[in-house]
Amino acid sequence: MLLRLAYLAVTNTFAFIRLLPMSDREKDVEILALRHQLLVLQRQVGKPTFTDTDRIVPAGLLHHLPMRKLRHLLLLARPDTILRWHRDLLKRRHAATCVPKRRGRPPTIRALVLRLARENVSWGYRRIHGELAALDIKVAASTVWEILREHGIPPAPERQSTTWAAFLRSQAQALLACDLFETRTLTGARLYVFAAIEHATRRVRILGVTAYPTGDWIVQLARNLVMDLEDAGSRARFLIRDRDCKFTPAFDAVLTSAGLEIVTSGVRMPRMNSIVERWIQTCQHELLDRTLIWNQRHLLHALREFESFYNGHRPHLVLRQAAPLRPLPAPIIGPGQVRHLKIRRRDRLGGILHEYQHAA
Repeated sequence: MLLRLAYLAVTNTFAFIRLLPMSDREKDVEILALRHQLLVLQRQVGKPTFTDTDRIVPAGLLHHLPMRKLRHLLLLARPDTILRWHRDLLKRRHAATCVPKRRGRPPTIRALVLRLARENVSWGYRRIHGELAALDIKVAASTVWEILREHGIPPAPERQSTTWAAFLRSQAQALLACDLFETRTLTGARLYVFAAIEHATRRVRILGVTAYPTGDWIVQLARNLVMDLEDAGSRARFLIRDRDCKFTPAFDAVLTSAGLEIVTSGVRMPRMNSIVERWIQTCQHELLDRTLIWNQRHLLHALREFESFYNGHRPHLVLRQAAPLRPLPAPIIGPGQVRHLKIRRRDRLGGILHEYQHAA
């Protein structure tokens, strides 16, 4: 709008300069010609539309004329309309010079109320009001209630329902998940892979591969899992698995004797075992979909390499871009350090997996 207003001011200035050398007779002739053209346009065109910049020019030029003279002018808008445009222009100038007084609570208090409600689903507005009072923040309880209502936050009893994702995050230290998934070789043979993952650390253990997942085989993998957990000092107390018939009662007995409680997922509820399901999808996309598997031995070798890569190098968002067995190094702050970076790439499985490290 400001750019258009400046353009109109410049063009009108040049138009005024052009009128200076003209005589009164030439000006009268030009006015009559323009009035005649305006009459022709008014008979053919409907009601014109004025923008804000279009209203400024006639409002600023014609408000000095009295009403009786404005009525005799041939204008696209009525004289009352032009005078109203002038009053609106003065109101805008006055509003620009007056700084309105801020009303309501400061944004910091509003953000703090929303944070307390988001982090504590069982707190009502009175409990939040009490916490603010303990922080020496003076605000009425009704104000807290209005802030929650404006942002669509329901009362505390309606916010206490816990989702599976929130439950798994809160109990991650004690949770362990396992599952069986299948893949095929180049000859079409079907192979089954058994893997387990810790929810807290995201560490993966690929325990075995077979073409015939018998009960004895799955029980032996349970024993191997128990020994691996004891060696790593894991604090897992619950094992989540699906209702596959391959998980026999003997499999559950081995884990129960080691202090693990078996939790079976619901029927058609993959979100109850979402962590291991997500890892299986990652393994499919990053490894199995890009590798031609020849036989069982080749598959086991590829999975061992991927297990080492996943646990020792691959960054994880839930771990703040660290790996399960590798914490993040100290950040590089100085510009001189960034300028002299030397990064070395290490290929795994023939270049399917890449690891980047600082050169020695």
